[in-house]
Amino acid sequence: MSDLICLGAIAGSYGVRGEVRLKSFCANPEEIATYSPLTTEDGSQSYTLTLSRAIKGGFCARLGGVETKEQADAVKGLRLFAPRDRLPKLPDDEYYYTDLVGLEVFDTGGALLGTVKSVQNHGASDLLELQGDTLKGTVFLPFTLAAVPTVDLDQGRIIADPPEGLF
Repeated sequence: MSDLICLGAIAGSYGVRGEVRLKSFCANPEEIATYSPLTTEDGSQSYTLTLSRAIKGGFCARLGGVETKEQADAVKGLRLFAPRDRLPKLPDDEYYYTDLVGLEVFDTGGALLGTVKSVQNHGASDLLELQGDTLKGTVFLPFTLAAVPTVDLDQGRIIADPPEGLF
């Protein structure tokens, strides 16, 4: 498990005074500011974060050290991380996306279906993006209790009962 959890990303500049468009990945999006300061993935840079206001698709925010539109443009795509120990402990049936990536997925009969490449959410619900040698392409498995009855982080595996015709 990674010691850093990605909490958000900079989608670009907002206005001409150095503010940025921030997309929060927190369950309660506005809580991202409570974990400030946030760091880059390698931990080499740290940024204080102040939310200004909600905007379409996220927040208008200020990053420490970003004062101009040009500086805000330069950090577009920057992902912001917080140490795992500063985040709340999750209930048994909830997971940080980063903990699911790389897990092997088996069907209820024990056959390997693939490996989790990423976790996607396009508005309706979470989807596990699976890839593997036996798959012709990428498969998106619904991350619901019906389709994924067991997640075993200790064993590094997921047991799935995929919908008919998915594989």
